[in-house]
Amino acid sequence: MNLKGRHFLKLKDYTPEEIVYLIDLAAQLKAKKKQGIRHDGLAGKNVALIFEKTSTRTRCAFETAAYDLGMHVTYLDPSGSQIGKKESIADTARVLGRMYDGIEYRGFGQDIVEELARYAGVPVWNGLTNEFHPTQMLADMLTIREHLGRLKGVKLVYMGDARFNMGNSLMVTAAKLGMHFVACTSEKYFPEKALVEYCRETAAETGASVVLTEDVKEGTKDADVIYTDVWVSMGEPDDIWEERLHDLMPYQVNRTAMENAKPGAVFMHCLPAFHDLNTGIGREVYEKFGFRELEVTNEVFEGPQSVVFDEAENRMHTIKAVMAATLSEENYLK
Repeated sequence: MNLKGRHFLKLKDYTPEEIVYLIDLAAQLKAKKKQGIRHDGLAGKNVALIFEKTSTRTRCAFETAAYDLGMHVTYLDPSGSQIGKKESIADTARVLGRMYDGIEYRGFGQDIVEELARYAGVPVWNGLTNEFHPTQMLADMLTIREHLGRLKGVKLVYMGDARFNMGNSLMVTAAKLGMHFVACTSEKYFPEKALVEYCRETAAETGASVVLTEDVKEGTKDADVIYTDVWVSMGEPDDIWEERLHDLMPYQVNRTAMENAKPGAVFMHCLPAFHDLNTGIGREVYEKFGFRELEVTNEVFEGPQSVVFDEAENRMHTIKAVMAATLSEENYLK
């Protein structure tokens, strides 16, 4: 399979076979790293990382993956680029495309990364937009396969706000890979209807299913994976926090939810997580609203079913697979 020159913007653009190929490639590259086997076949190439939204895991994963592949990296933080401010997205793309072999973008609307890809002339990778988070999906799928031994037929339950990048991306990925996806949340936080229909049409071809439910007991019953994400972003006003906490606290991942899942079920979270008072935001929420734990209890987060740090590590291996596959004709998967 040759993916050289392809963009990686959303998994709607990839076939199930291509997604599995990238997961397989990530597993092989992970094994090479663990064994100390060099895989720096992209020496001499350069990549630009545009971060309009900062991140710990995404930046570190892209940088370490690039270095392992032999590449050089330029990091552009929110103040380090004129994209969309003094310079148009199209012009930025054409400038960077002349200097770099690949471009990563993490920021706001999906339309921005799509426009970058349209004009860059080199592969563009989506590190996160409001609508989709495809590199996280590969890490999640590799983690699930490592712990459960399979993807097809797995029941994945997403609890919380399913309207944006994580709910959207997990639903698309599950539909593509023959998994059973459940959005377990209040109806006002269900994914957008058009995307649900797309996923159900895809699911009909792959043996997957897509269910939306407000019933926690029914939604989590016999789950293989229970997944959640933060409910509110930094900087949002107090009235938004209050509304989300009121609406979503019934969908907190706690012992009851995990005990309703299969005995071997795993808990997943893309991080960061507000599971205690050891963060500034966690303390602020407690002082204002009285909640010590938000989307997941500390008992579950630190418990034996939690695989969140395996998941975080796998960001590096799967991002490495994406860059290797899109920048080289070499068949890394041997």
